Amino acid sequence: MLNLAILISGRGSNMEAILKSIKKKKMPINPAVVISNKPDAKGLKIAEKLGVKTEIVISKGFKGDRWDYDKKIITVLKRYGVTPTNGFVCLAGFMRIISPQFIRKYKNRIMNIHPALLPAFSGLEVQKQAVDYGVKYSGCTVHLADERVDTGPIIIQAVVKVNDNDTAETLAKRILKQEHRIYPEAVRLFAKGKIKISGRKTKIS
Repeated sequence: MLNLAILISGRGSNMEAILKSIKKKKMPINPAVVISNKPDAKGLKIAEKLGVKTEIVISKGFKGDRWDYDKKIITVLKRYGVTPTNGFVCLAGFMRIISPQFIRKYKNRIMNIHPALLPAFSGLEVQKQAVDYGVKYSGCTVHLADERVDTGPIIIQAVVKVNDNDTAETLAKRILKQEHRIYPEAVRLFAKGKIKISGRKTKIS
């Protein structure tokens, strides 16, 4: 059984969707720990209510580089049995760029969700980017993390129509609903061993 860690920085709505789906669908996953880099993240209380242990690894004011910080995260992961061989990490609104060393140590075992149809609109404020650019469709992407930002192998995408009167906020709300649908599904596929990776491409069996 996979030991799962979820990394958050805020409200943790995708974390909540994943945890509830694991319980409802009886996935072969043990939600081992939720880790936040912010002590006031609302998602911590949600995780505790759902019976998942929580840890805080504060990033504000941290003096070292990204890898120095990530080593602290990895220490927590290993304490909860989330190892590179039987562990799995989901980034759910974790507002830090993780180091290449962390990515290499947990190769193809770190999953992320991005509120746009990658490779379009990577980075931040992507709903605003989509509205300002005038695209007719946007959406969200679940992908495996690699050593760059928002460039890892794509697992699932969901399409959301962009209306003429949309703002970044209204579009974000509709995209978030799809995030809550496809992220748990990607986790389920990973747990069932249904995702095969070849280079930067994935195949769902």
